Amino acid sequence: MWTLAGQGCWRGRALAAWATRAARRGLPGPRPAPTRGAAAESKAPDRSYSSADRKETIDMSRFPVENTRNFSIIAHVDHGKSTLADRLLELTGAIDKTKNNKQVLDKLQVERERGITVKAQTASLFYDYEGKQYLLNLIDTPGHVDFSYEVSRSLSACQGVLLVVDANEGIQAQTVANFFLAFEAQLSVIPVINKKTWFYFQKSQISAKLGTNVESVLQAVIKRIPPPKVHRKNPLRALVFDSTFDQYRGVIANVALFDGVVSKGDKIVSAHTQKTYEVNEVGVLNPNEQPTHKLYAGQVGYLIAGMKDVTEAQIGDTLYLHKRPVEPLPGFKSAKPMVFAGMYPVDQSEYNNLKSAIEKLTLNDSSVTVHRDSSLALGAGWRLGFLGLLHMEVFNQRLEQEYNASVILTTPTVPYKAVLSSAKLIKEYREKEITIINPAQFPDKSKVTEYLEPIVLGTIITPDEYTGKIIMLCQARRAVQKNMMYIDQNRIMLKYLFPLNEIVVDFYDSLKSLSSGYASFDYEDAGYQTAELVKLDILLNGNIVEELVTVVHKDKAYAAGKAICERLKDSLPRQLFEIAIQAALGSKIIARETVKAYRKNVLAKCYGGDITRKMKLLKRQTEGKKKLRKVGNVEVPKDAFIKVLKTQI
Repeated sequence: MWTLAGQGCWRGRALAAWATRAARRGLPGPRPAPTRGAAAESKAPDRSYSSADRKETIDMSRFPVENTRNFSIIAHVDHGKSTLADRLLELTGAIDKTKNNKQVLDKLQVERERGITVKAQTASLFYDYEGKQYLLNLIDTPGHVDFSYEVSRSLSACQGVLLVVDANEGIQAQTVANFFLAFEAQLSVIPVINKKTWFYFQKSQISAKLGTNVESVLQAVIKRIPPPKVHRKNPLRALVFDSTFDQYRGVIANVALFDGVVSKGDKIVSAHTQKTYEVNEVGVLNPNEQPTHKLYAGQVGYLIAGMKDVTEAQIGDTLYLHKRPVEPLPGFKSAKPMVFAGMYPVDQSEYNNLKSAIEKLTLNDSSVTVHRDSSLALGAGWRLGFLGLLHMEVFNQRLEQEYNASVILTTPTVPYKAVLSSAKLIKEYREKEITIINPAQFPDKSKVTEYLEPIVLGTIITPDEYTGKIIMLCQARRAVQKNMMYIDQNRIMLKYLFPLNEIVVDFYDSLKSLSSGYASFDYEDAGYQTAELVKLDILLNGNIVEELVTVVHKDKAYAAGKAICERLKDSLPRQLFEIAIQAALGSKIIARETVKAYRKNVLAKCYGGDITRKMKLLKRQTEGKKKLRKVGNVEVPKDAFIKVLKTQI
C-alpha cells in the first residue's frame, strides 16, 4: 500500500516525465498548481469599478448636515450627463479609473443598447475640500421628454442641479424644460457648458475625457448649493422617491431623510399602508450598495425592510418610526399618461407570469398606469398608460430583457373625452364628461354634445434654414402656431399647440428627418379642445374587429382607413371564399380591399363542346362561394394581428 508521501512522490515523478516529453516535442508542459492567493486572484473578474464593490460598513455620522450636498445632473438628450457623472465618480474614488468607464450609472441593458438614460440613478460621493470631508449625493437623470417624471421625482431629493449644455448644439427644448423644473422647485442651478470632450465652466477648461479640472465642478457644488434644511433630533420622516424589487430581499426603497435617523433593527411604519416593518439593512449607493450603521436626516440612501409585496412600496410614501407618527410628506404629483396601448401575452398560459412581471416593473416605473382589459381575439390583458411612445417602447423592451416576457402591443391611442347629452346617460356614467382610453368604447355621436381631444404645447428649436419645412410639417399635423422667436443668430424657437394624437407616433422621426437631426422637440400638457372626432371601424365580411378600432379626426379618416385595409390585405391568409376588408364611419363605408378566394379550375374536365356547359359549371361554383361566405367565419390569426399592429406603431 502506498503512503500519502509515496503518492506525492509518484505524482512528482509523473509530472517531471510529462514535462520532459513535452519539451522534446516542443509542447507546453503542465501548469504548476496555483497557490491559494493566486487561485483567488485568477478567479477574480475584471470589473470596471472594483473599488465600489467594497462592503465595509460606513459610519455616516461623520457627515454633519452642513457638510452634505444633494444635487442632480440635468440636460437635453446626449449632452454629456453620463460622461460628467463618470468623471465625478472617478475623481471621488467611487470607481477605479479605467477605459471601460462609460455610462457607469446606466445599469439597465436597454440604457446601454440605446445610449440613453431611462432611470434616475443615485451615487453617494465622498470628497475632501479645505480640510473637511463632504458627502455629495449625486442623482443622474434622463434627458428625454418621455422620462421627465423621473427628473421631477429626483429633484424632490435635491437642493441644486448641474445644468449641462452641449456647446455645439446649444440650448435645446429639453434644456429649457429641465431648467423650469429646477426653477419651479426653487433649486440652485449651476450651468456647465460641454464641448465634445471639454467642459467650460467659469472660465476654466474642464476635460471630461482626461478628467482635468473637473474638481472645479465639485467645488462649485459645495460653494453654491446649500445644505439640506433638516432636523436630526426630530422623529424619523423619510420619503420613498424610487424603488426596485429583488427576488430574494424583496423591495429595495431609495429614500431621502428629511428628519431623524434610521438604523438596522428599527421598526418603521408606512404612512400609505399603515403596515409595520423591521429594517433589515440601510446603506448608500457608491454606486453599488454599501451598508451603513445608520442613515441621518439630509442623506440619501437605500432601505430594505422585508416588503415582499410590490404593492407595499409606493413611490412618494412617507416612512416613520413605530409609535412615533409624523405629518406625511407631500409626495409626488401623479404622472399623467399621454399614450395608452393594450398589452396581451402571446400565449394565454403566460398570463400570470406576465402579470407578475408588470407589477414588479411598475414598482420601478411608477409613471405607468395599469387597467385590466380583455379581447375576443387576443384574450385577457391590460390597458397600459405611458408618458410617450419611447416610454412605451422602453417598457416593452425591459419586459422582454429583464423578465423574458413576450407580449402583443396594440395601436397606441390617446385619452379622449366626451360630453354626454342626456340626463339618463349622465346618471348611467355618474358624470357628465367621460374619458375614453379604449377606442372600442368610443360613444356614438347621438349620445354626446361634443368630443374633446388632448392638446400639448410643443416647443421646437431648430436652425433657421429648416424653418419653412418644419412649419409645413406642423400645419399638416393640425397645429396652431403660438410664438416664433430667434434665440440666437442662427436658431429659432417655435411654439405650437398640437393635438396629441398627431405627434404621438411618428412626428419626432419626421422632424428629425426634415432637419437633418438638428431640431429638438419638447411638449407639455395643455388640456383639451373641441374636435370633430370619429370612430373608425374595421370590418371583415361585415363583422367589426374590435382590436383594430381607432379614433381619428374626421379629415384624416379616409387615409387612416385605407392604410389599415391595405395592411390587413397583405396579412390575412386566403380562404375558400372572398374576404371583404372595409373601413367604416358608422354605416358609411369609406375604404375597401378584397382578399380573393382560392378558386378550383372547374373547367379542367371540359375539352370543348358547347359554351353553355362551361357557363353552368362556373355559375354553380359562384353560388357555392356565396353560400360559403354566408356561413363561413373569418378568424384573424394572431400573427396577422401582430403584423398589422406593429406596422401601425
